[in-house]
Amino acid sequence: EGLPRSCYPLLREVWISTEAEQAFRDVDWAILIGAKPRGPGMERSDLLDLNGQIFQMQGQALNKVANPDCKVVVVGNPCNTNALIAMQNAPNLKRENFHALTRLDQNRARSQLAVKSNTHYGAVKNVAIWGNHSTTQVPDFVNATILGEPAEKVIDNQDWLEQEFTPVIQTRGAAVIKKWGRSSGASTAVSISNHIRSLLEPTPEGDCFCMAVCSDGNPYGIEEGLIYSMPLRSKGDG
Repeated sequence: EGLPRSCYPLLREVWISTEAEQAFRDVDWAILIGAKPRGPGMERSDLLDLNGQIFQMQGQALNKVANPDCKVVVVGNPCNTNALIAMQNAPNLKRENFHALTRLDQNRARSQLAVKSNTHYGAVKNVAIWGNHSTTQVPDFVNATILGEPAEKVIDNQDWLEQEFTPVIQTRGAAVIKKWGRSSGASTAVSISNHIRSLLEPTPEGDCFCMAVCSDGNPYGIEEGLIYSMPLRSKGDG
């Protein structure tokens, strides 16, 4: 009820179903948010058994009824593994169209670098997240720039970058849950919007965006067959 009242310019209809094959029929985009939430003291690995079953079923439903060119954005954690499970269960869909959300981590990294350098986050470019949306991720400050200069030069504090910045990004999700008892909501919603917009708009020169994608044919030497976050650019064609 609240969505129509918000008068979003692109919203035409809200249709609700509890049946996956009904919900996914002929869809061009599927944003898979539904998963057992992570609670205090839980790691993403603790969610694997239950959520693996959910994403197996959703992958099978997408495979059966979705548009063959459907783009699938997996948000529910552990999102890398869930995206891989959904992809493996949807052989009729293109493997490159399965993505897991790491834009939230990228946005957190940009924000931290902006605060430390006393600049607006818009001045921070080319920040990358490598690997999983988990505590093993590697937020890349080495290739980041601030106002066109290397972030390491602008901040000039290697101890902070390695010993504070990196762990803060890796553990921010757990810190939010510990404080509030639940995962972040608004910032996750914004990052989903950013994720989709980055695919539909050309990437500006000197910048990149991050999401975990199928590593087949990647230029970085990463093992194939994974859902792995890396720096990407788009021509704006989805």
